[in-house]
Amino acid sequence: MGAKVLVTDMDGTLLNSRKEISAATKEAIGDILRRGHKVILASGRPTPGMRPYESELELEKYGGYLMSFNGARIVECNTGEIIYQRTLPSVLLPELYRFAREAECGLATHLGNEAISAFVPDRYITMEAHMNGMSVRMVEDFIDFVDFDVYKCLMTAEPARAEVLEKQLQDKFGHAASIYRSDPYFIEVMPPNVDKAASLARMLEMIGMESADTVCCGDGYNDLSMIKCAGVGVAMGNAQPEVKAAADYITADNDSDGLAEAIRVLFAED
Repeated sequence: MGAKVLVTDMDGTLLNSRKEISAATKEAIGDILRRGHKVILASGRPTPGMRPYESELELEKYGGYLMSFNGARIVECNTGEIIYQRTLPSVLLPELYRFAREAECGLATHLGNEAISAFVPDRYITMEAHMNGMSVRMVEDFIDFVDFDVYKCLMTAEPARAEVLEKQLQDKFGHAASIYRSDPYFIEVMPPNVDKAASLARMLEMIGMESADTVCCGDGYNDLSMIKCAGVGVAMGNAQPEVKAAADYITADNDSDGLAEAIRVLFAED
């Protein structure tokens, strides 16, 4: 078997509901790394929220990659070098702020190990920050404070309302940003033409591999693009129905070692 690339989402895929990599999943990933395959962690998380799992899987040793912010930044693990990044147009931030204020939904971005919230953080912004090992800082003047590069803005609302807001945001700002939900309550506002599939395509070109060489695994709406373009697209048993419909292979859920199962089947030695 020639070298393949495992591209795995994190929350709901690599990680179980306790936000841990199970022993079986860790063993399966270690096995394919030792056999010369490549591993890319692809997540909507900011880079700092991926670092503990990078270390746990020894991706620095084996030369893996972190594709954070849904692909807006790609880091080579063994050098720490940023090999690709895209940022949101700064002129868009005031418009996003006004939209969030009028819609009374959450709005945040990231700076270092902090989630920067435009308003009193709702439970979803608090959850996202906790998941990434970050603190939340509410700032009085979000537009004035955010004078740094922004890889994504996160908007939050109850799921039924987030679905409506997602469509409104796409209609209003879709010409200037990539906008989609990751979880039912998270709306990701990304730089234009950035999603997991687009960034993966650029990265594969850099490392001399093709989409046919990839096994892409995920569970959320933001995984759809890479699952559709993968050599083999894998949906977790806990995946959203649209993700399962797009997949070539459906594995067990993330609390039943579904990723380990998919690796054993799809990376089996000849």
